[in-house]
Amino acid sequence: MMKRAVPLVLSAVLLTGCGSHSLQELQGGGQLTVGAPASAAPGLVAGPDFNPADVMFLQMMLPHNAQGAKLARLAADRKISGDVKMLAAAIAITQEAEVTMMTGWLKGWKRPTAAPAGAHSSHGGHGLSDAQIKMISKTPDAEFEKRLLNALISQQDDAIQMTKVELMAGQNAETKALANRIQASRDAQIKQMMALVGK
Repeated sequence: MMKRAVPLVLSAVLLTGCGSHSLQELQGGGQLTVGAPASAAPGLVAGPDFNPADVMFLQMMLPHNAQGAKLARLAADRKISGDVKMLAAAIAITQEAEVTMMTGWLKGWKRPTAAPAGAHSSHGGHGLSDAQIKMISKTPDAEFEKRLLNALISQQDDAIQMTKVELMAGQNAETKALANRIQASRDAQIKQMMALVGK
């Protein structure tokens, strides 16, 4: 399974185009580096043409990505399969890089990084609360892997729904390109996690 899982994990990272990640970061060892340096990643600087949908997408993706990364980081010290640990590490690294990039775009546009209260109900973004993530962190090892995977599947599906709104209503080319990359990467991750849940 590991021979097949490694390329899938790496593709989940590469599809977002958000910087340089190494297998050493993912596994705690190794030498192979994947991905382009952050300075060469596509869309690092968003163009000046944007509309409210672009701003809302970035504002909503920021906390959603932060929650997802926090959830994925729970896997690091748990007694679960290497495949799940590696995928979770890739998800966390990728989403943290996306947070940095999206924050920079909003600041460059002189827009707040937080969405208005109640925005999530109309734009498809929900995600997990800190209390829910804390509950998952307290799950015994025997049940943790399955519960983590199910939570991550739900989280990544929420992200896909948010990208659909941006692709339909957004204007900024870099933000729409990011939405496409997020959609592709989350879809690949969900497919892999569904397979892991079924093992």
